[in-house]
Amino acid sequence: MKNILKISAFIVFCFLFPGIKAEDGYRLWLRYDPVTDPAVLAQYTKSIKAWIIEGESSTLRVAGVELQSALNGLLGRSITSVKAVKRNGTIIAGTLAGSPVISSLKLESRMRGLSPEGYIILSTKYRNKKVIIIAANDDAGVLYGIFHFFRLLQMHKPVTELEITSSPLVKLRLLNHWDNLNRSVERGYSGFSLWNWNTLPDSIDQRYTDYARTNASIGINGTVLTNVNANALILTGDYLVKVAALANVFRPYCIKVYLTARFSAPVEIGKLKTADPLDPEVIAWWKKKADEIYSLIPDFGGFLVKANSEGQPGPQNYNRTHADGANMLADAVAPHGGIVMWRAFVYDNNVPDDRAKQAYNEFVPLDGQFRKNVLIQVKNGPVDFQPREPFHPLFGAMPATALMPEFQITQEYLGSSVHLVFLAPLFEECLKADTYAKGKGSLVAKVIDGTLENHTLTAMAGVSNAGSVRNWTGHSFAQANWYAFGRLAWDPYLDSGQIAGEWIRMTFTCDDEAVQRISKIMLNSREITVNYMTPIGLHHIMYAGHHYGPGPWVNRGRQDWTSVYYHRADSIGIGFDRTSSGSNAVSQYYPPVRDIYNNIQTCPENLLLWFHHVPWDYKLKSGRILWNEICYRYDEGVKSVRLMQNEWGKTSNFIDKERFEQVKELLVRQERDARIWRDGCILYFQTFSKRPLPAGVDKPEHDLQYYMTHKYTDVPGIR
Repeated sequence: MKNILKISAFIVFCFLFPGIKAEDGYRLWLRYDPVTDPAVLAQYTKSIKAWIIEGESSTLRVAGVELQSALNGLLGRSITSVKAVKRNGTIIAGTLAGSPVISSLKLESRMRGLSPEGYIILSTKYRNKKVIIIAANDDAGVLYGIFHFFRLLQMHKPVTELEITSSPLVKLRLLNHWDNLNRSVERGYSGFSLWNWNTLPDSIDQRYTDYARTNASIGINGTVLTNVNANALILTGDYLVKVAALANVFRPYCIKVYLTARFSAPVEIGKLKTADPLDPEVIAWWKKKADEIYSLIPDFGGFLVKANSEGQPGPQNYNRTHADGANMLADAVAPHGGIVMWRAFVYDNNVPDDRAKQAYNEFVPLDGQFRKNVLIQVKNGPVDFQPREPFHPLFGAMPATALMPEFQITQEYLGSSVHLVFLAPLFEECLKADTYAKGKGSLVAKVIDGTLENHTLTAMAGVSNAGSVRNWTGHSFAQANWYAFGRLAWDPYLDSGQIAGEWIRMTFTCDDEAVQRISKIMLNSREITVNYMTPIGLHHIMYAGHHYGPGPWVNRGRQDWTSVYYHRADSIGIGFDRTSSGSNAVSQYYPPVRDIYNNIQTCPENLLLWFHHVPWDYKLKSGRILWNEICYRYDEGVKSVRLMQNEWGKTSNFIDKERFEQVKELLVRQERDARIWRDGCILYFQTFSKRPLPAGVDKPEHDLQYYMTHKYTDVPGIR
């Protein structure tokens, strides 16, 4: 064990102090730099003298390495492990069953309500010595509790009177990697895929361990390694041994691996003539494949499936239902404890009257027909990860089926890794939306955590933004979106402000003035972005292909892939009529949500053009007519980016030079591209409104043709 600890400690040291060179952001929020506040350091020095972890599992071993590294780094001195409590200030970590010290403290009543991964952090006495207890029912809870304790130290919180109880409210908390086997990443803006399939399984990159540590620190316990637009090769023996190698790295950190299953795999790699989910040979093939996977990876999590969407094969190819397809796969993995996550992001080959209605129309009739180990994975909104959407109407509409949300951490429609956009407010807006499925208070979060319909299988997924670039996410602030997802997956009721404050203190500084200033930037950033991209409920008006810049003029190709399909601007007004007199998408929501959205007078103005085709001269609550309000919102978005630049400039004394300059430079590009969004959209919509720009709105620098033909040359992910 000593050799393992030495090797693991060296690995963590390399993560914490990579070359002791200029700051490059590699450490993310796991930055165990010495506490410099004298009063805080004095308290910690008095309160923390030694530590004990009782247990011998691989998880407890890495927890010990982490504890040693964090305490030594934060306190600036060696805090050693001991075998017995002989002095005040000893940290004791372990499980109720595996730790003699913890079992002697009579904590059963405190721990009875904890989930398997939950933990308590408690200041108490053991044999008249003041100690800090980190106790859990299983090893994962110990690891999570230790990371929570580090968070307190990094944030300079007091640790003398601790009484913390925490359990995850969602069982499965997963990242979805849209990574391809050639290391390209679909909607990836942070370099290549983390997974180097060419060198696996023999070469284990240090980055894999660092990835696992990072996820464990925020409670993420699963990762889907491959793109939802799946490649059947990942299910072949040659690749499965590579997957097993990754699973071995992640296992001590309590992270399970999952794979995307291409529905046509029995034909493509199994040499069958069909992939019909009711065909006995197909059923047998998948069961045999599941047995093979679990023989290599005993704790394999299961499959994520995208089927009959955007050209992907699925059960409808054989006149079968989504339930038929999902249940066939679920039966294959069920004997091993596996699950199937079946995506609800579907639309058929024929353009519907309203694409936003498609998932509801296909899945609600199937409620109650899915196996108990199937989750339906639903995007937060009914179209596609837009800067703002209403919550998806499927939430609350399938009471007999377990639903899980899919959030996008990578910024496909929000400026990739160039724009500073903190996504916690977007996630929170969905989670705290009231579906009214069972009356007032039927929040989306209650659908997700299972409390609304008493589901025990619960999950939340986030499309990852991590890649091969040195700082993992490209933009320093994009790291905060990874962090925010993990925190909200653990507790969907958390506040965005709390999450921002934690991340800032762990990542940049604990100076109160700087934290307040940076927090203001972060918490306003999403609304600012909505203003300069898609104000008042506009959506899907981005550039075709890479989705980075504006493209309200896009009108070629499949109709519901174009922008004009969604904004429907004409000489009368703008917006998609989804009311009872239009596509009637409002009927998919429960009253009173349905009635609120259906009435132009009560519809929230931030979703007005999502649900209504509104005349250009319609007067809004501001007193302005719609045309003027659109122009002002676009202009306000640009000017707000300039205010963000100004606020960031005032933090230079608190931020290392490297990251300060990187964010400063990216904010310059964000302001440039916000102007392009504003000018291009205003000029285009002006061709319909025939109205002049209102007073105070900056005039566009170029004509409309310039913006329609503008090419980006410096944006990650655009090739």
